[in-house]
Amino acid sequence: MTHARSPALRGSESLPLLEAMRPRQWSKNVFVLAGIVFAGRLFEGRAELRVLACFALFCAASSAVYLANDVADRASDVHHPLKRQRPVASGRLRPGAAIAACAVLTAAALAAAALLNGATLGITAGYLASTFAYSFGLKRVFLLDVMIVAAGFVLRAAAGAACIDAEISPWLLVCSFLLALFLALGKRRAELVLLGQDATNHRAALGSYSLPLVDSWLTALAGAAIVSYALYTQSPRTVEHFGTTNLLYTVPFVIYALFRYQHHVVRQDAGGDPGSLLVQDAGLWLSLLGWAITAAAVIYR
Repeated sequence: MTHARSPALRGSESLPLLEAMRPRQWSKNVFVLAGIVFAGRLFEGRAELRVLACFALFCAASSAVYLANDVADRASDVHHPLKRQRPVASGRLRPGAAIAACAVLTAAALAAAALLNGATLGITAGYLASTFAYSFGLKRVFLLDVMIVAAGFVLRAAAGAACIDAEISPWLLVCSFLLALFLALGKRRAELVLLGQDATNHRAALGSYSLPLVDSWLTALAGAAIVSYALYTQSPRTVEHFGTTNLLYTVPFVIYALFRYQHHVVRQDAGGDPGSLLVQDAGLWLSLLGWAITAAAVIYR
């Protein structure tokens, strides 16, 4: 007589589970800081604690999505030259254990969001619903796949503002969406080059993309993101809020970072992954640091 194996985590699966949660990708959740930074409340103790809690709950939520995604994609990931090494695809982490951890992280994220306020709970629930839908089907729909990924970053920014009851400029949300779409398409381009003719075997939507098409979109999005950010810095609402037009001086850093990232994507450095590029490229680090210092000098002068 055989017994069904429990999805409970085994000792040997602890490290593979942590790897599958992708803590390196938690850096994407810094988008939740946009609200407190641009609201000029970065040094308010209570606001800082609430935003840090929001950052932590989005780390839990995003890890839950990564686990669900790896379970949903395990059959196709085994044919991918890089993704076959993921814990679920490689067999180091059982699907049942991954789903159990996903459920725990999802519940924890929603509970933490509810403790902050109703608006944060609604945004977090929307993020989880859209990204789970992406993992279990919408990632196969041309264009909608990258737009859902980009929308996830906007929801992060909106949640970071909602948790401290701050308003966030519509221009800043537009800029966040364009930037996230730019990064998502950069990753799609990397997949097209890496997989070649086998791209559609890994993900059906990749068959509708082509390198010339993606390159033209990347160029258009870089320009649109720069213009929308420049308009944000000079919008009447922003100028009134900060009492200055000097935020415009942060625009060159944005231009440099976007163009440098696109340069790396075209050369296939680090597979077009923004997290890996940030670790490897000093120029990107310096541009982001320059932007942060300049923005802080203008906002908190």
